[in-house]
Amino acid sequence: MYAIVRIGGRQYPVEEGRYIVVEKLPYEVGEKIDLDEVLFVSDEKKPKVGKPLVSGVTVKAEIISQFKGKKVVVFKYRPSSRYRKKQGHRQNYTKLMINEIQVGKKKSSPKEETEKVEEAEASE
Repeated sequence: MYAIVRIGGRQYPVEEGRYIVVEKLPYEVGEKIDLDEVLFVSDEKKPKVGKPLVSGVTVKAEIISQFKGKKVVVFKYRPSSRYRKKQGHRQNYTKLMINEIQVGKKKSSPKEETEKVEEAEASE
């Protein structure tokens, strides 16, 4: 099963049992989270494309680690004016383990549920 999820304004392809690295999320290591912003799901039956989101689909993930990326050096230089500025940056990242892609049924309204109960009682 395959899905495309929006996390922090970016889109990431996910599969069950795979890791993804995203920008830092405000969760602790070991926490389990649900990703509800699913844009696309492809299972054995038929692919579903959201407009903009696919309803009834959640991706279960676990926070594996929080870490910093490689250092990026920003060097500004202007010749003949003795202007030099050196600055560094390290981006914070979160590593996620995708545990499950749940394709659930639509939640039925209370009216539909009472109709189903009435039909079941009538058939008995």
